[in-house]
Amino acid sequence: MNKRNSSAMLKQNFSSLRRVVKKLFEYFPRLAPLTVVLVLFSSAVSSIPSLFVQNVIAVIEKWYRGGDWAAARPEIMHYLTILVILYVLSLISMVSYTQIMAYMTQGFLDRMRRELFNGMQDLPISYFDTHKHGDIMSHYTNDIDTLRQLISQALPTLIQSGAIVLVVFSIMLYFSLWLTLVLVLGIFAMFYVTKTVGGGSAKYFMEQQKATGAMEGFAQEMMNGQKVIKVFNHEEASLRDFDQVNDELYDVSRRAHSYASILGPIMQNIGNVLYVVLALAGGVFMLTGLKNISLSGMPFSVSILVPFLGMARQFTGNVNNLAQQFNAIVMAGAGAARVFALVDEKPEADDGYVTLVNVKTGAKGELVETEERTGAWAWRHPHTDGTLTLTPLRGDVRMTNVDFAYVEGKDVLHDVTVYAEPGQKVAFVGATGAGKTTITNLINRFYDIADGKIRYDGININKIRKKDLRRSLGLVLQDTNLFTGSVLENIRYGRLDATEEECRTAAKLAGADDFITRLPQGYETVLTNNGANLSQGQRQLIAIARAAVADPPVMILDEATSSIDTRTEAIVQRGMDKLMEGRTVFVIAHRLSTVMNSDVIMVLEHGRIIERGSHEKLIAEKGTYYRLYTGAFELE
Repeated sequence: MNKRNSSAMLKQNFSSLRRVVKKLFEYFPRLAPLTVVLVLFSSAVSSIPSLFVQNVIAVIEKWYRGGDWAAARPEIMHYLTILVILYVLSLISMVSYTQIMAYMTQGFLDRMRRELFNGMQDLPISYFDTHKHGDIMSHYTNDIDTLRQLISQALPTLIQSGAIVLVVFSIMLYFSLWLTLVLVLGIFAMFYVTKTVGGGSAKYFMEQQKATGAMEGFAQEMMNGQKVIKVFNHEEASLRDFDQVNDELYDVSRRAHSYASILGPIMQNIGNVLYVVLALAGGVFMLTGLKNISLSGMPFSVSILVPFLGMARQFTGNVNNLAQQFNAIVMAGAGAARVFALVDEKPEADDGYVTLVNVKTGAKGELVETEERTGAWAWRHPHTDGTLTLTPLRGDVRMTNVDFAYVEGKDVLHDVTVYAEPGQKVAFVGATGAGKTTITNLINRFYDIADGKIRYDGININKIRKKDLRRSLGLVLQDTNLFTGSVLENIRYGRLDATEEECRTAAKLAGADDFITRLPQGYETVLTNNGANLSQGQRQLIAIARAAVADPPVMILDEATSSIDTRTEAIVQRGMDKLMEGRTVFVIAHRLSTVMNSDVIMVLEHGRIIERGSHEKLIAEKGTYYRLYTGAFELE
């Protein structure tokens, strides 16, 4: 990392730290200021004993030179009593602010995790396609934890030590300008060391946060792919790759902590040397009779030198504390920058205003919007002239001259036109990478097209609110995602208000009821780790049941039966035929037996539709589909 990049990153990190402090006061508008007051009070009390010590020594000196002890003793007890009272109040304030800080710290982290997760729900699919999931997880664990250290430890220490340094420095000026000037020379040395050593550690602590995210992303990737790693005997290569990622983390962490570890001893020894220098300087000043310049107007004496040396020790100790927090602050800044980078990610754009509503038939046969669940839906389309149109949800999907590219300049779809009338079954076949899944991604608006039009029931899908658009679509993917919970809860994921009976009916329709009832607890069997206790085919059947209970007018089946054996596929196919009755269905399949009964079959090649028609028509044409069907060449 060059100096310019390091400086820019430091600036960004400290900007993120300001946001953390600002949010802390926003989340806790009363407790945060109260905590600052308590910390400052505790700091002030711990800073002023030197004044009492000076007064006590002055009284003792006066008595030693022939004063009256009977008169001196009440004065000494007076000072000691005040000091005890202040220390008791300081103890109360310390206990109070530590408890408040514990509450605020956990509350802050809780809200930040919520903000992270809520923001993540609004991110487009493209974000998750281009970022490692382990690295995203690192935001919730490692990066958030650096904020815990910042709020619970670094910030209170900064306020407390900073306040003590200022108060003690003011008191030392009050006692002696000459001794304070000697102290200032030590301060310059301390700040120089902090800047030199702390700046070096800051660079590596920032790199450490990135390397930690990369390592966690790699580890998750390897855990998800353990079966593939083992079946291809890739263990040694995985170890080498992990060693490379881990060594990078080790290298930057070692450098960061090496700098951090050496800072404390250097600062402590500078403080020790400064203590000796001050003691010698004070002795010389008293022996030479140098006139003391101070706000107090007192001459050099033991009553000034002794408390001054104690304050010097306190001063350097707190400067050392401030320096020690530098690394925690840098780490928190790097973590906060990553957290806010995710929070600030641009959410998925949605300027749609057409919504999906329940409707019923009015007295005159017209559609009427209702709050009741009727099973009949319509698009609620407000117009600029103030009028409102209710368009029945039929499942008419049309793509016209669509172009699309995931990366600018590298088109995936070229001039694609697809017409799917209500109730039609449209199939896409073609080699991997031909653009089949991309078409379904565009219908869902996981991505937006570069050119062309997509209309749903005659409405441009850009005008339809995404949540409502996706509510009208059922999706079964090749890669099944099951969540921790019962089988019933996983089926109900398709529609959260579905009854148990509706879920069971959907499972029977998908052909999943038979194996579910044979599970240990039937529909209440708890699934974990993406349904690892089920076969791939069983997981796929639950996913199909989930889509069935959603009861959408349009179904998208992306290799939905690819993980099911031929015998099970026949069972599922019968259920799916019932499921597809009256619905518009898009089917993506490599098994041509799955698409033979489709109304329209479209053959894609390099993002273009090269053939379209029914099974019989395409066979008669003896083109690409014919060769695929007869086995003249394979899809893959």
